[in-house]
Amino acid sequence: MTGRRVIPLRWPAAVAVGVVGVVGLIAFTWPFFVSGDVARDHGNDAPWLFAVLLGLLAVVCLAEVTAGRLDAKTVAVLGVAAAAGGGLRLLSAGTAGLEPMFFVVIVAGCVLGPGVGFVAGALAVTTGALLTGGVGPWLPFQMICSGAIGLGAGVLPVRPGSRLERWVVAGYALVTGLAFGLFMNLWFWPFLGSGAASGMAFVPGAPLSENLAHYALFYLATSLGWDLPRGVLNAVLVLLAGPALLRVFRRGARRAAFGVPVVFEPTGPTATAATDRAVPVHGSQVQR
Repeated sequence: MTGRRVIPLRWPAAVAVGVVGVVGLIAFTWPFFVSGDVARDHGNDAPWLFAVLLGLLAVVCLAEVTAGRLDAKTVAVLGVAAAAGGGLRLLSAGTAGLEPMFFVVIVAGCVLGPGVGFVAGALAVTTGALLTGGVGPWLPFQMICSGAIGLGAGVLPVRPGSRLERWVVAGYALVTGLAFGLFMNLWFWPFLGSGAASGMAFVPGAPLSENLAHYALFYLATSLGWDLPRGVLNAVLVLLAGPALLRVFRRGARRAAFGVPVVFEPTGPTATAATDRAVPVHGSQVQR
């Protein structure tokens, strides 16, 4: 394999992914920047976000289709990555924060590129939710976070196949295991109200610095104990099984020949005429 990702993210899909990122960032952080009344009135808008996110993911896929890169081979790889991630999530279902699903998402992003990593992450968490019955208002937020993890894996600053790759990917798995919980808490924390302890609750309309301080206490007290095992598990999986899975993905990508143009050889009379042409042998012309 060469030192580049198999399926690079070109500008139409990059724009679509950028729009998804902006929408996701707004979805996670908007309660910090609005008045208390607005935050209370729009605390149950997750279904709308889910619909918007599905539409934007369709735009990403459409951009890849029109560019000629989302062919049957790519769809097959996406299906395998999504099924593998969903199957791994079925094994744990988030017990004690353990989420081995991200191991497959990260490896897929490393090999196949940021665009495929983003879509594979979003589809993997959706598949896992359908298998475990975990469909709820949290799902669109999980899709954004999981897709971002696959996207980031595709742009890691390390040469694919190098000796340093395993350690860089393992460190990334550890950090993203913590970051997943850090962002996911934001989908519900602002709406806990009196359900959060004093000093850890969201205060609608309060200064940003005050709410961030409250959230930091909330995260350390309630979420870090779940997120750290997730990050450690995925880092260990990368160190132990990552090289083998990377080779499997790269071997499959090499045999699939992504990006190689399809050339159809002529058939019929044209092919017969081409076959009957003379070819040079030892400096002489020999008729076939």
